[in-house]
Amino acid sequence: MSEQALRLGTRRSKLAMAQSGQVADAVRQVTGRPVELVEITTYGDTSREHLAQIGGTGVFVTALRDALLRGEVDFAVHSLKDLPTAQPDELALAAVPVREDPRDVLVARDGLTLEGLGAPSPKGTARVGTGSPRRMAQLNAYARSHGLAVETVPIRGNVDSRIGYVRSGELDGVVLAAAGLHRIGRIDEVTDFLPVDTVLPAPGQGALAIECAADNADLIAALAELDDPFTRAAVTAERSLLAALEAGCSAPVGALADLLADGQIVTEMRLRGVVGTTDGSTLVQLSTTGPVPETHDQAMALGRELAAEMLAKGAAGLMGEREH
Repeated sequence: MSEQALRLGTRRSKLAMAQSGQVADAVRQVTGRPVELVEITTYGDTSREHLAQIGGTGVFVTALRDALLRGEVDFAVHSLKDLPTAQPDELALAAVPVREDPRDVLVARDGLTLEGLGAPSPKGTARVGTGSPRRMAQLNAYARSHGLAVETVPIRGNVDSRIGYVRSGELDGVVLAAAGLHRIGRIDEVTDFLPVDTVLPAPGQGALAIECAADNADLIAALAELDDPFTRAAVTAERSLLAALEAGCSAPVGALADLLADGQIVTEMRLRGVVGTTDGSTLVQLSTTGPVPETHDQAMALGRELAAEMLAKGAAGLMGEREH
């Protein structure tokens, strides 16, 4: 008799289905068991409000977690940047696989880069769409400091509808995550990869989280095969920074931890963080470097340390509503 299929809970969007399908393939390989996708609709998928208005934190995650807790699915795949920073005791973050490209990208009309789009022209100010206060803050700050004629416009919707705004001429460009476009096979539509020095990504951007019930030791052990320790350390530091700033997923906070290598030997981890007002008039941007974290607590400490420095520089006043 064949082994019972593992049920993987996923959101229904094209991107969620693509990344869950990739995880399902990997889980089949490490467990030898069939995996079936169970589609679940979340509040974030059905609400028409802008993410900044519905609060951001957990809107794409809660329904999947509820299904896990009710035993309707065996494990769930999330975009890690959507996860609230507090981990519930009943659920285990069983694996954080190798991260995809964490950068933000521009998809613009006429194949233009950000500089090309914002260059003074008879067309006037270029309108660039994004649903993220973090992207708005940094794009507006960059445009101010480089004399670019760019204004950010709030949008939401899936990848198709966002890129559709550019194709229809409604917007001059949109900013999206490189990772999502990679996963759905549309990376060739990117007209500019935005350097992390220009726009720091969201904490955890490009990484996936595989979650299951905390009491399912066998499944936790099997899923742990997919875990990448460097990715986990990096995203743990980034999310620790976010938590220490008491900021939600939709706050204008960017963070990226990367590994610094001396030749082939990885020597240190650098964590960069940014907080800004959405109009780009004020940014607090700092970084810290330390030994590569070997434990969860060391990675958490790196994030808390940078958050404390950012708060001392006035970050709290830039975030609007903080979480308590």
